[in-house]
Amino acid sequence: MTDRDDLPIDLASMRKQYRAEGLSETELAATPVEQFARWFKQAATDGGLFEPNAMIVSTADAEGRPGSRTVLLKHFDEQGFVFYTNYDSRKARDLAENPYVSLLFPWHPMARQVIVTGVARRTGRDETAAYFRTRPHGSQLGAWASAQSSVVSTRADIDGAYAELAARYPEGEQVPVPPHWGGFRVAPQTVEFWQGRENRLHDRLRYVEQPDGSWRVERLSP
Repeated sequence: MTDRDDLPIDLASMRKQYRAEGLSETELAATPVEQFARWFKQAATDGGLFEPNAMIVSTADAEGRPGSRTVLLKHFDEQGFVFYTNYDSRKARDLAENPYVSLLFPWHPMARQVIVTGVARRTGRDETAAYFRTRPHGSQLGAWASAQSSVVSTRADIDGAYAELAARYPEGEQVPVPPHWGGFRVAPQTVEFWQGRENRLHDRLRYVEQPDGSWRVERLSP
């Protein structure tokens, strides 16, 4: 007799029925950033999400080889969506070769997704420094201690580097902004708002940037 705990999970039968309420063109804001602000406020206040500003950042290198990782959104406005990273990381190296990027906000408890495609450019050093000063002291040290995406022998190497930095810059002492660390601003070219609907007939409304800077809205088939 087979132990049920040893049986594989039946992935084909795993599904949720999404809600009937949808998203119509008449409900949309004039710009995608305004619409994003509406949905983000709902996600942050009553969406039941652990980190509503968590987004999947997908890049590709010069040969088209893709990479994805979860990063925290730290600012957004009509100019774009901002996140910070080590400029020597894989994502930053990819963006140096190929600035086109996709951002995905997976707000599963709300049966919603937002997908942004656009071009990433580095933020200025003044903007980077202003944000760096808002980070907790430990996170500031961490930006120095980690050579992000590089191979490291052991965890002890990372902990040792952090301990040295903590001794050099104790709590209360200003930590310099690392020259290899900073922000990227993703200027959106398309922004899709995805609302789950019953029977997998989801609502997908996409803003597309026009040559004059205005936005066209189109409905996509689910």
